[in-house]
Amino acid sequence: MLCDAISRTLADTCPLDHVRECAEGTVPFIDRVRSALGELGIWGMMVPEQHGGLGMTMLDAAVVAEQLGYAVAPVPFIGAHVLAPLALAQCGSEELKAHWLPRIAKGEAQIAVAIAETVEIRDRAGVDFDGAKLDGTALFALDFLEADAFLVADTAGRIHFVPGDAAGLEKVSLTTIDRTRSVGELRFSGVTGEALADDDGCTSRRLRDAGRVLLSADSLGAGQAMIEKAVDYAGQREQFGRVIGSFQAVKHMCAEMAARHEPCRSLVWYAAHAFDATPDEASLVACHAKSHTGEVHRFVARTSTEVHGGMGFTDLLGLHFWFKRIGFDRQVLGGPEAVRAEAAALQGWTQVA
Repeated sequence: MLCDAISRTLADTCPLDHVRECAEGTVPFIDRVRSALGELGIWGMMVPEQHGGLGMTMLDAAVVAEQLGYAVAPVPFIGAHVLAPLALAQCGSEELKAHWLPRIAKGEAQIAVAIAETVEIRDRAGVDFDGAKLDGTALFALDFLEADAFLVADTAGRIHFVPGDAAGLEKVSLTTIDRTRSVGELRFSGVTGEALADDDGCTSRRLRDAGRVLLSADSLGAGQAMIEKAVDYAGQREQFGRVIGSFQAVKHMCAEMAARHEPCRSLVWYAAHAFDATPDEASLVACHAKSHTGEVHRFVARTSTEVHGGMGFTDLLGLHFWFKRIGFDRQVLGGPEAVRAEAAALQGWTQVA
C-alpha cells in the first residue's frame, strides 16, 4: 500500500519534464513534489511518534527510496528525512530532539548529512575536532540545498550538529553527475558544534548502514525504470521491417537485465529489515546490498542505453537521468570495491588498514 501510494503520487507530480526543469535549475528542488509527498507523511516517517512522526522502519524507508529512484524524483530524502532523524533520535540531546524532530516531521526543517569521510577520505578533506572547535572540509553533504543545519562526521567518526548559520562555516554547492540531487561541501574554520552522544562510533556506523541501504533501494528503483523503458522501446522501434524486440540478441539483453536485477530486491529489502530486526548483521548485509546493486545496476544502465541505440544518449528520452542517478548511488558512501573490502574485514577475512 505504501509503495502504491508513493508511486501514484510521483506519477501525478513528477513527470520527466519536471525532473528536467529541476536539473536545469529553472524550478527549485523544494516544490510541488515535496509538498505532495509531505501530505502522505513521508517527511516524518522516521521521526519517533512522541516527537510528532510516524516511527516507521528502515524497510518502509527503503520502499519509499525505491519509488523515488524509479521516478528520479528531485527531492531531499536520504539525508534530511532518514539519516538526520535517526541520528537525533538515537543520540541527540533532549533539546535538539524537542526543537528539530517535530519540525522535520512537518517538513518545516531540513538537516543535511555529511558522513562520506567515515568511508574514504579524499586528499585535503576531513574534519578535525579538538574538543571544542571543528576545522577542515566535509564533502558530499546529502540534501544540502536549503538545509537549516548539518550533521557532520569528524575524522574519529563522531557526529556533530552544526547550525546552518554557525560562525566560521562556509557552504559550497557541488555539481555532480546526478543533477536530481543536492550535494554540497562544508568548510569549517573554528566552528562550534554540538557533539552527539555516541558509543564507540555506533552512530556513524548506523548512519552509514542506513545510507547504504537507501542508496541501494534508490538504485533498485532506477534500474527497474531503465529495464521497463528498454522493453517498451524494443516493442515499438522497428528495424528491417520488424520491431527490434523480436530479434534474439535484443531479447537476451532485456532478459539478462531482468535476471540480474530481480534478485536485488530481496537482498535490499532484507538489508533494510536487518537494520531494525537483526542489528548484529546489519552492517554486513548493508555492504552486500550496496556493492551488489552497484555492480548490477551499472550493467542495467549500460545495457538499457544500448537497447535504445543512438537515441539512448539523447536528452530527448532523458534516459541519462536514471543512468547518472545509478552512477551516483554506486559511488556515494563507498564504491563496490571499498564496500566489499569492509565486508571482508567485518567477517574477519582481512584486517582494516
